[in-house]
Amino acid sequence: QAQLVESGGGLVQAGGSLNLSCVASTITFSYYAMGWYRQAPGKRRELVATITNGGTSDYPDSVKGRFTISRDNTKKMVSLQMNSLKPEDTAVYSCNARRTVGYGQDYWGSGTQVTVSS
Repeated sequence: QAQLVESGGGLVQAGGSLNLSCVASTITFSYYAMGWYRQAPGKRRELVATITNGGTSDYPDSVKGRFTISRDNTKKMVSLQMNSLKPEDTAVYSCNARRTVGYGQDYWGSGTQVTVSS
């Protein structure tokens, strides 16, 4: 069974930065598009960033210009650099692996808490 393990969350003041990492085990990482999602209490899960197998990234307007997603296929790792953090960025951040080569299930990590204080 594949695992995705996130790290790097924590408490930071508004305007600060955090770098989240997600390391995958057992899957053929290059077969998967990777994404970061977040969910704040009482709110629906929200897509934060995606990156294709080939490295093309995309972001919603809410984080564009502040967040950067990257991947290292040799390390089976996807990262999310978050700058200029705002209190509204507070949420549990989870990574997702979506298979795009052949067939197979998606995988989710258990999440890491990011708290931005004002």
